Amino acid sequence: MFQLPTSDQRRRLRCQLLGWFARRQRPLLWRRDRDPYRIWLSEIMLQQTRVAAVLEHYQRFLKKFPTIERLAAAREASVLAAWSGLGYYRRARMLHAAAKIVVRTLKGEFPRSGQDLQKLPGIGRYTAAAIASIAFDEPVAVVDGNVERVLQRYVGKASDMDEVWRIASSLLNKKRPGDFNQALMELGAMVCLPREPRCLLCPVADLCRSRGELPVSRAAARQIKRTVHFGLARRNGAVFLVQRGRNESLMAGMWELPDFTPNPASGHAILSLRHSITVTDYAVHVFELPGPDNATGRWIPISRVPALPLTGLARKILRRVAVIGSATPAE
Repeated sequence: MFQLPTSDQRRRLRCQLLGWFARRQRPLLWRRDRDPYRIWLSEIMLQQTRVAAVLEHYQRFLKKFPTIERLAAAREASVLAAWSGLGYYRRARMLHAAAKIVVRTLKGEFPRSGQDLQKLPGIGRYTAAAIASIAFDEPVAVVDGNVERVLQRYVGKASDMDEVWRIASSLLNKKRPGDFNQALMELGAMVCLPREPRCLLCPVADLCRSRGELPVSRAAARQIKRTVHFGLARRNGAVFLVQRGRNESLMAGMWELPDFTPNPASGHAILSLRHSITVTDYAVHVFELPGPDNATGRWIPISRVPALPLTGLARKILRRVAVIGSATPAE
């Protein structure tokens, strides 16, 4: 019969894990202080996105919107432009909507409890608990994908999410909930890896019941292969772009290159690249056009292009062909 760790085992886990975290934690930008705005921003950016991809965007976004008041006062297009390249743009829209509520309805007072944080757009159980524990020391546990894997291996049992949350709550160090939660997440990100856990480096290996052998990884979603073509038209220091409809289910209102159907007279693509979005892997081919076939777009001065809310793929293409540089106005 499955049994939770004993009180002594829980005490040892907390001590060993926190000691390791103090020595080995990565010097991530959002760990420099306990500003709830910065912690909230980092947690939203990290949803379904690797830390390495978030770091540059986090700095750029904070330079553009250093406070929640600045974010709330911004136009949505400016927020999307600063978010461009991170994907999952609904996150940016919900971030913007939540900032307006905090500033206009809550008078700038950030909710301090996980329960109240979940009332804001785009903040679910995990994100609320992470913000509340790290910024405000609320003694609430967190469970993300990393923590789920760590805890299932630690107790030696594949569990449903309700049970994993109960295990996390039973192990929580209530005196240092923020540090403990971050330590568990860091352990999953750096040591207790999905396919090849580094058990010899684990600070709690002596307490682990599975030593990484428990198969808890979910099957990877099958990638869908697609080929897409875009046209690149340039003239007099401007580039032709089209804007997605406001009612589109994906990336509404974002700017991109026009679709293009090549024919024998089109010649060769000037650029080919790969681009992945969720479970779709795109083979992208870009053709130089003398003028746009699509009359619904607009000629945009190249100097203004970086300030637009571009799709991640459009920004990648325009950087590759040197229409825009690696920097954006959000910097």
